[in-house]
Amino acid sequence: MKINVVLALMIVISFLIAIALHEFAHAQVAIWLGDPTPRIEGRYTLRLRRHLDPLGTLLCLILAFLPVILGPVGLGWGQPVKTDPWKLRGGRTSGPLLVALAGPIFNLLVGLAFAVFARLIYPVVSDNALLLRIPQFLMVFGCTNLALTILNILPFYPLDGYQIVYILLPTRQALQFARSGPWGPLIILALFFLVPFAAEIAQMPDLFLAHIPGYIREGAYFLAGLVTNLSVTNIDKIYSF
Repeated sequence: MKINVVLALMIVISFLIAIALHEFAHAQVAIWLGDPTPRIEGRYTLRLRRHLDPLGTLLCLILAFLPVILGPVGLGWGQPVKTDPWKLRGGRTSGPLLVALAGPIFNLLVGLAFAVFARLIYPVVSDNALLLRIPQFLMVFGCTNLALTILNILPFYPLDGYQIVYILLPTRQALQFARSGPWGPLIILALFFLVPFAAEIAQMPDLFLAHIPGYIREGAYFLAGLVTNLSVTNIDKIYSF
């Protein structure tokens, strides 16, 4: 399959904006709950350079320009926002949990809103190939936010799902689970690249784990469809124009 350069660039731009919003949401909720740590460490900002993670950004670049069967998708992560659980209102469980949930929830709300905007604009400009890029970018931005929401459910560091599981587990199990933290990025890279490559070599194209990026993209389409009343096919038509 050929690489859709325009779409790939839209995905990368959308990811960079979405990551800044994601990490800022974490910082904002932490500050609301009384912890000044994100402000002290310079994370209470929308400046992109304060939030980028090199490996997480590289993942997005590869997936955006990779000509995969189910199409390119913007997935990755930013630098986790550090907080002090002892300074958060709501206790050592509720406070950190709210901070951890802030990023995915904000991405979810932004993603749904921009999917609706794309849905409203698309019929107005559908006869103009140049103007169609506007709803396309809105849909790409919306779906990128929704894809990041789904990605962050995964329980691997540095994703928010890891932090959520750690907080909810009993102390002994949480300490055991924390041992997986240093391996988190490698696990993610293995699931997104090594497993698909191994499945192709082993001639097992239907292996579930070999299509995780595609499933996340389809999940983003599904969420967008809930608020736009569009089918997955029609959402893809706008997204992949």
